[in-house]
Amino acid sequence: MPPMLMEHAVDPKDALLKQVGDLSSIDIFNNAVLVALYVRPQRTKSGLYLTDKYTDEDRIQGKAGLIIKMGPSAFVDESGNWFKDVKIGLHDWVIFRPSDGWSVSVNGISCRLIDDTAIRGRIATPDMVW
Repeated sequence: MPPMLMEHAVDPKDALLKQVGDLSSIDIFNNAVLVALYVRPQRTKSGLYLTDKYTDEDRIQGKAGLIIKMGPSAFVDESGNWFKDVKIGLHDWVIFRPSDGWSVSVNGISCRLIDDTAIRGRIATPDMVW
């Protein structure tokens, strides 16, 4: 089944970064990663409208998000077992299992605090996964 392409008035990455605002007073420790959840807009590119139920579900069971802050040892792997040849960084779209993260709200934005090893992959656009 192809992904459900959404209509975005602005780039979702830019929108999330603007909404979450200044994170300079937040310190993330060790290998933790703070991920802002992607919440689909209500209109698809094909013109269908999603109900509030869908967007509410994204906040609870969302599997895609944007890395907005990382601990100092996030994605650092001296053993070469976890992140060999993988470079994941700030503002990358990533996928994860919702139960692997701790739900938090940062400046009113739904987020997950996740250990780096629970990040399962990187995606080009958040609409690719649900």
